[in-house]
Amino acid sequence: MEERESGMAESKAVFVAQIAAGDKIDDVFVLAEKNMAHKRDGNPFLNLTIADKSGRIKGVAWDNVPRIAAAAGAGDYVRVKATAGEYRGALQLVIKSVSSVDADQVAPEDFLPATGRDVDQMFDRLKAVTETLSDHFLHALLRAFWGDEQIVDRFKRAPAAKKMHHAYIGGLLEHTLSMTLLADKIAGHYSGVDRDLLIAGAVLHDIGKLRELSYQNSIDYTDEGRLLSHITIGIEMVNTKITAIEGFPKETADLVKHMIVSHHGTRAFGSPEPPKTIEAVLLNYIDEIDSRVNAIREFMAADDADEPWTAYHRLLERQFFKGANAPGA
Repeated sequence: MEERESGMAESKAVFVAQIAAGDKIDDVFVLAEKNMAHKRDGNPFLNLTIADKSGRIKGVAWDNVPRIAAAAGAGDYVRVKATAGEYRGALQLVIKSVSSVDADQVAPEDFLPATGRDVDQMFDRLKAVTETLSDHFLHALLRAFWGDEQIVDRFKRAPAAKKMHHAYIGGLLEHTLSMTLLADKIAGHYSGVDRDLLIAGAVLHDIGKLRELSYQNSIDYTDEGRLLSHITIGIEMVNTKITAIEGFPKETADLVKHMIVSHHGTRAFGSPEPPKTIEAVLLNYIDEIDSRVNAIREFMAADDADEPWTAYHRLLERQFFKGANAPGA
């Protein structure tokens, strides 16, 4: 890489989303994943995934494998020279070389997608809703989180997921605020719902993602996240705050923790227990609504074909209708 003046970041010439079959690539990306494999003859090859704020793309290195493997680790900035092609109907890079790039030589905003909304405004709005809780102990619990500067700083930056939904800087706050506003509306619709508990559950259900996910150069799982999951981490974080609040009722503590434990809905989806209170059932569906709508909107926005229908979504097993007035329809 050519030398530059101190503090001068190199602008990217091409983003992942712009790459097409036949392109020759020579640019800086984040090395998101790196896995060694072997051909039938026993010779090694390397599977790589590189990323920037526009997306990810898989690549394979057939030659100079030891050198490329040793060049950088997952999460590092790298200069990649490659040729883009297609493999089994998907875009794939054939990697020729990989070299490490110093972090001070890149513009971080090129590599991590971020919410388009004002983070401080979103946080102020979320905090304002939690200030309306009438339950003394739940109010004190949320204040304990908002009084922790390290937690607040992380909360404003953390993504809500690695890939599926709100997978960008500020995504967790955006997701949490949306869920909290939905919870407030739904609590007023059904009689007998504990509004304070439902809102507390909406705010805290994914709090463990502050430590489950890393989000410096790329979005990935931390060692703690892989070993414990955000549900276990979240229970620990909530329990730490609860034990510091004198007289916090055990039943209230158990109900809050149950909201976290059960918010994925079933054991098959990662919840140790299914929802067993009305508030927990509602939280599970609110989470499903918000995450699913965001994921579909992101998928539709990324589909740039001038057709009324999107491409096929493999996970959701359907196409989505963009509208008869879509460009080119």
